[in-house]
Amino acid sequence: MKHVLPNIPRPSLLHMFSEGRALIELSAFGAALPFLKRAPSGDGHPVMVLPGFLASDFSTKPIRSFLKGKGYATYGWELGRNLGTHIVGGEQVLSDQLINRVIELSVIHNAKVSLIGWSLGGILARELARIIPDCVRQVITLGSPFNGSHGSSPAVERLFELINGNVSQSNPDVVRKMFTPPPVPNSALYSKTDGVVHWQACINHRIEAHHQAENIQVRGSHSGLGHNPQAVWIVANRLSQSEASWQPYKNAELEKTQFSGKLKYV
Repeated sequence: MKHVLPNIPRPSLLHMFSEGRALIELSAFGAALPFLKRAPSGDGHPVMVLPGFLASDFSTKPIRSFLKGKGYATYGWELGRNLGTHIVGGEQVLSDQLINRVIELSVIHNAKVSLIGWSLGGILARELARIIPDCVRQVITLGSPFNGSHGSSPAVERLFELINGNVSQSNPDVVRKMFTPPPVPNSALYSKTDGVVHWQACINHRIEAHHQAENIQVRGSHSGLGHNPQAVWIVANRLSQSEASWQPYKNAELEKTQFSGKLKYV
């Protein structure tokens, strides 16, 4: 069946100009650490975090440090700044460097790797799971516009195309595959006040056809998703599930209630 997307708008100017909330969210992350310590602990399996467009492993250090404290073997992607150049197109889609990085971690730990991808990093994470599903345990995306660049802010889209060209035109088959969830459990976190990509670009559409795909709404900015306390709690919850018994997130309303009084900046 052909995958038909809704007409996804651009993010609003109001949300775009309020992306400075990310700094407040970073402060809130530090303040929320005593509460976040109550989040479920892990089983020690490897977790790799992929940064967003133009970002590096430095941006993902807070969430990696937190997850390390919860018992996971955490890693950055160690491929420098994410310029989008690891989308190479063709049948392979992604670069050998990126694919080999995940395979290496899986072999070292003799376990599947959970992938957390922020923005563009989430698009790469989903494609890694599609290419090497035997090495990937689950995928968690944070504000990742895997439904196409048309939902991104014009400035971000132009800059991406300046570096990488128009991927939609040069590799239309690759882009079409990105619309559908990968063959592993995958959780798409999104914010309706995201100022960089519209939230509808970041969710699994026609989700009823994919029993291992889910969408989870959080409150906050795009640039702060990697250290947003609510998002970090949900990530810890998703990672803590045993490999053979993944279930959709059931506590969305509970978490929204718990955090609504703490995160006044959203």
